Amino acid sequence: MEEQQNPLTYEIIKAAVAGEKWATERVLRYYYDYMTELATVKERQPDGSMRTYVDEDLKQEIALKLLEEIPKFPMDEAEGIAGEK
Repeated sequence: MEEQQNPLTYEIIKAAVAGEKWATERVLRYYYDYMTELATVKERQPDGSMRTYVDEDLKQEIALKLLEEIPKFPMDEAEGIAGEK
């Protein structure tokens, strides 16, 4: 899992908020499995069985929303917390 092997650090988040492409890509990779989970759909088939699949359009919408929200991350609060440690 990406989250366990490569956690998001303060520096990565700060760079992503500043618009650094490499950092934004790291954030997207970090949340890749979670976005897949959120976009997984269970659909009942006519024969009564369940079909499970990843709705790729929904996954893209989730990724776009994340990209829209990254610049809005409250860095002032994060810097305050980071300064306390």
